[in-house]
Amino acid sequence: MRLQDQVAIITGVSHAGQAGFGLASIFAREGAKLAISSRSAERVQARAEELRKQGATVIGIPADLTTEEGANTLVQETVKHYGRIDILINLAGGLTKYGPSHELSVADWDAELNNNLRTTFLCIRAVWPIMQRQGRGKILNFSRAGGVQSAGPNMAAYNAAKAGVDALTRTFAKEGKNAGIYVNGLGPGLIITQSNIESMKPSEEDLRTRWVSIEQIAEAAIFLVSSASDGVTGAILPVQGKGV
Repeated sequence: MRLQDQVAIITGVSHAGQAGFGLASIFAREGAKLAISSRSAERVQARAEELRKQGATVIGIPADLTTEEGANTLVQETVKHYGRIDILINLAGGLTKYGPSHELSVADWDAELNNNLRTTFLCIRAVWPIMQRQGRGKILNFSRAGGVQSAGPNMAAYNAAKAGVDALTRTFAKEGKNAGIYVNGLGPGLIITQSNIESMKPSEEDLRTRWVSIEQIAEAAIFLVSSASDGVTGAILPVQGKGV
């Protein structure tokens, strides 16, 4: 197993059938000990119980990661339970504000940046001293496939947030290089999840050629957080469909 006994925090694990839960399931099968997080205590505990039924070692920690208190609680509770943190997966966030850029309110702008960029920064900052003391650690931030060059219309705040995540990734990668902390990004294409299919209604051709599975995302993630990628840092790895 490629992640045997590695302690991994995965944020954004709220709904079954979504990328966060799928990633947690696959990490558990690879031997990782998990701390999963969501804003909702009810949802994160339900996901933790589902993972335990699959044989996972996991704790669920409800936290609002847009706040310092929430990010610090997530890290402190994980260390309290497991004694260390080997992996941080920053998956919390997502596209929620879609529409003409000139109509975007300041409140919606702030919300999208807080959910995607602020959460990533606060979680990295909270875990950084732990990984420094350990002399090792792997951090994986979720960007978007192709980086800022792939930014589509009608999602100005989300695009700006993800460009910021890329900048954070490269900045922390340089700062962690001599401390044994590797920081990389993963830019997924459209992920095959129940909610994405229901909302976007892709054709069979699109699913086959343009979308990516959670398993494909997980394989790339495992590479970037396992010893296989030692020496790789500051990379933004796009994982896209075959026809992209």
